Amino acid sequence: MPNSFLPPKKLVIASRESLLAMWQAQFIQNRLSELYPQTEISILGMTTRGDQILDQSLSKIGGKGLFIKELEQALEDGRADIAVHSMKDMPMNVPEGFRLAAITEREDPRDAFVSNQYANLESLPAGSIVGTSSLRRESQLRARFSNLQVQPLRGNVQTRLRKLDEGQYAAIILAAAGLKRLGLSERITALLSPEQSLPAVGQGALGIECREDRTDLITMMQPLHHPETAHCVEAERAMSRLLGGSCQVPLGAFAKIVDGNLQLRGFVSQPDGTRIVNAELNGKPENGIKMGEELAQQLIQQGADKILASLVHAEGWK
Repeated sequence: MPNSFLPPKKLVIASRESLLAMWQAQFIQNRLSELYPQTEISILGMTTRGDQILDQSLSKIGGKGLFIKELEQALEDGRADIAVHSMKDMPMNVPEGFRLAAITEREDPRDAFVSNQYANLESLPAGSIVGTSSLRRESQLRARFSNLQVQPLRGNVQTRLRKLDEGQYAAIILAAAGLKRLGLSERITALLSPEQSLPAVGQGALGIECREDRTDLITMMQPLHHPETAHCVEAERAMSRLLGGSCQVPLGAFAKIVDGNLQLRGFVSQPDGTRIVNAELNGKPENGIKMGEELAQQLIQQGADKILASLVHAEGWK
């Protein structure tokens, strides 16, 4: 960090108002307060369109970007300085005039199986209702367990757990990171390995966004940036970006660094799981973006482009 750097006297963090989003914003607030005790840091809680429309799946109402736009507007007009996002909610293209100042160290990236009656997916009786908000999870579930009913599940973490507890679902699938961050680890019945359920792009990592012209903030956020996580998430995002990924597309990507080697896997699927294409690559972490693009090309060669084209033309995917 440059010796001449002077942190601002005040900093405002824009955040969604859900408990999980506020936890994430407060986590970043606390980290920054430790680093910059002279800066007064506050949180601007906001309700986004994605939080307001709960009776339809995200894929039908415009995707995860609905959680982001209002926060970016607050950055644009100066009501806030930075916004904290779950990286899995970030659109693959950051809008012009904005940038990711930091990607934080990843929490557990896996999906979690949550049930009050059953130990794991394999023990669910035929016809059991499993809730998930994600086409990615849904397609993988349908591919492995065609005897289960997969139904939409919207709302914040607490709402989803309540619906499970009310008996609306035999089990639900959530991101492990969110449950752990909210102190709800005891609700995790089983963790799904990436082989069982390949995670969402960026799952478990937080991104700190600011205006591109705020070089002071970009410098200020550098101590929170975790290069290993960033290499992995950037590789995943590069794959998804080339494939036009959003929550309207059932795809997943997951990268990890093992012994200095970046291992990247990805898939694209039909929503009903009847056709899935997979690929994986190994390489140097600093080549993550290039690897992500190469993996996307491998998936296209296996027919991912045809799957995606069929989704565009299918009813409800326009």
